Amino acid sequence: MSTQIMFGNLRVFRSVLAAENVIQLIHGKTKLIYRKSHVVSYRSAPPPHSKATTIGAVAVGGAMWWWVIWHLWHEPDHITGEFDYPNTSKWSNSHLGIPRDDI
Repeated sequence: MSTQIMFGNLRVFRSVLAAENVIQLIHGKTKLIYRKSHVVSYRSAPPPHSKATTIGAVAVGGAMWWWVIWHLWHEPDHITGEFDYPNTSKWSNSHLGIPRDDI
């Protein structure tokens, strides 16, 4: 019974390692870890993107810039404000709460 439990635990451990896609290769003193989870390009160029990814990225970027420029042109009040900017030369020190100089 105890050997079945031990081998059952080994099967679980092996399935956990397989689920993480970790394969360890030991060659002499060098220990290499190979993972299939993402692209790693250490000291080498990453693989080029597919044509569909490039076209999709350009289309989404173009749509985003169209949206921004369209709204800046047609609704500039989001940036500049809805009301006229007041003339600051007409403000006095008393309006701004600045005390008098009694020097």
